[in-house]
Amino acid sequence: MTNALNLFIGLAMGLNLLALASSRLPSVIRAAALQGMILGILPLLIENHFQWMVGVVAVGTITVKGFVIPHLLRRALRAANIDREVKPLIGFVPSLLLGASATIGAVALGGTLPLLPEHAGSLLVPGSFATVVAGFLLLMGRAKAISQVCGYLILENGIYLFGLLLINSTPLLVEAGILLDLTVAVFVIGIIMDRIQKEFDTLDTNKLTSLRE
Repeated sequence: MTNALNLFIGLAMGLNLLALASSRLPSVIRAAALQGMILGILPLLIENHFQWMVGVVAVGTITVKGFVIPHLLRRALRAANIDREVKPLIGFVPSLLLGASATIGAVALGGTLPLLPEHAGSLLVPGSFATVVAGFLLLMGRAKAISQVCGYLILENGIYLFGLLLINSTPLLVEAGILLDLTVAVFVIGIIMDRIQKEFDTLDTNKLTSLRE
């Protein structure tokens, strides 16, 4: 079971690098969606015995992160009529190098932490650290609001991944609450993006720095 778990976490970590290296916004959205679907499967791999609450959270995670939120972002993308991140604050190659360095560092650090025996051989901790860093890089290094939303999603995926360490001791209702908060936050961000698009005819957040009273 650990091998399958590490395989899925490794795929999620690879999607971090794909999102950081891509200039095409549909590809970034697709990477965030696939990562969300992978994370939705992980609770089923961690639990030794199937529980209905675990199944509900897994289905909810896959539905919200893999389909609902990406659909909303694609609608915003079509409304804004944009396809690429042209002038990122941090270039794509530096972002990729920083993300790869963070991934290597997280794997090295994860091997030194005093984890419980059932987590010692898994990539849960390295995967969560690497995903959080990748989310921060997208959130801080991109100019388009949609890219920043994807960064927020990937950042939350890292937090969700770390929370799976406590899946046996923490009620999954907490994870369900996080999922609900994420959905509400993305709806609010979508409304903000719509307002920015209508007022400035662009989703480049750098334009907001030129606002004057």
